[in-house]
Amino acid sequence: GLGFNIVGGTDQQYISNDSSIYVSRIKKDGAAYLDGRLQEGDKILSINGRDLKDLRHKDAVELFRNAGYDVSLKIQRRLQPQNGPVGHRDDGESGGLPLAAFLVPGLALAAAAVWMLLRYRQRI
Repeated sequence: GLGFNIVGGTDQQYISNDSSIYVSRIKKDGAAYLDGRLQEGDKILSINGRDLKDLRHKDAVELFRNAGYDVSLKIQRRLQPQNGPVGHRDDGESGGLPLAAFLVPGLALAAAAVWMLLRYRQRI
């Protein structure tokens, strides 16, 4: 196999009002994993030049099963995470607050402390 699972289709919409086909899981050590370009959450627009628009899920699966050895995918990278069955990948992002949320107030406090120290020294 190609080493990944798909979701979506006209009969099994993964995202409301969107019948596109999406990568739901990349299998460890599979072809897609070893290639490294495909990511979970990617929308697959076509396979070997065949448009996947308006296909039922099982018809899309059949296209992937019969794709052959050399497979060409046209994909659209998902820009923002969305809710759904896409698995969690550890890509180094903490998923918490951005670093700037801590740095900006911290720098402001440090600047205020330096200013107060300098004013205190002038009084002595």
